[in-house]
Amino acid sequence: MSLMTLDPQSTHMYREAEEAADRIAAQLAANAQAVGALARRLRETPPRFVVTCARGSSDHAATFAKYVFETELGFPTASASPSVSSVYASPLRLEGALFVAISQSGKSPDLVRNAERARDAGAHVVALVNVADSPLAAAAHDVIALHAGPELSVAATKSYLCSLSAIVHIAAEWKGDATLRAALAGVPDAMRAAWRHDWASLVDGLANARNLFVLGRGLGLGAAQEAALKFKETSGLHAEGFSSAEVKHGPMALVGPDFPVLAFGQDDGTLAGTLAVADEFRKRGAHVWVAAPGDPVGANLPLGAPMHPVCAPLVAVRQFYRAVNALAVRRGHNPDVPPHLNKVTETV
Repeated sequence: MSLMTLDPQSTHMYREAEEAADRIAAQLAANAQAVGALARRLRETPPRFVVTCARGSSDHAATFAKYVFETELGFPTASASPSVSSVYASPLRLEGALFVAISQSGKSPDLVRNAERARDAGAHVVALVNVADSPLAAAAHDVIALHAGPELSVAATKSYLCSLSAIVHIAAEWKGDATLRAALAGVPDAMRAAWRHDWASLVDGLANARNLFVLGRGLGLGAAQEAALKFKETSGLHAEGFSSAEVKHGPMALVGPDFPVLAFGQDDGTLAGTLAVADEFRKRGAHVWVAAPGDPVGANLPLGAPMHPVCAPLVAVRQFYRAVNALAVRRGHNPDVPPHLNKVTETV
């Protein structure tokens, strides 16, 4: 099938994003025992701090994990560079830490080496991985399977969303938070309801764009990072992801008439600031789209009913995947096979 006749709903990317709601529902049931056991251990022997390690889309999930673990549990969470161990061979002082490695394939040598060295250094290693018999899984004390199933599109969708749900699942059980637990259980239905909403205005507005900013803050920063990557990967569109606070420290000088900006918001202490930045950019003549649950003033990409701020990014990113898939086809790209990329990237 030529790109001129490619139906956006026929791509693997579309189908796998659509499938994510069912995969998350199945994951929560399948992981109840494993996550429960891990949560009991973390309550009985709390870590000194949390360290994440990942690359690509999984690293954007790690950004989300930072905000979840810090806002919901109060544990400082930092990202470890895989190259510190794999290239520089520098030992890290990780005794008593929780080391969370996130990967779809679990095969990248640098990530595996970091997990092994973290374990040797006294960290408790948890692997969030889609391939449960991978080298990364073998290096971990605990494996929380993503249960995303095979992912055929090079552009990760359901594996990313399943990483987010696994992170929230761990946090909810570790904290013993019935409200967060119930909110997570409602995510698959919230995703299905949001799938009916139309983001055609975003696709139309970016059909001929060359650059854009993607904004998010706090729990939504990982969503902005992931969206910026997907614009580049699937649509050949240069996009940069920023915190809606950090964008004011220099990058906003680029935003003027007709400059495109996409912002993600969730109903917490960051929402008012994100909406204010979006409004300021509109007043400069920029093309601005805001995705947020409920109906806040200034939001023009609907996500459905209000929802727990920790869960909002899961629904927003799934909806974004549907839109960027359509945008890729509109711009003459096949989102399943981005140029120069492979499904599994193995860095050393």
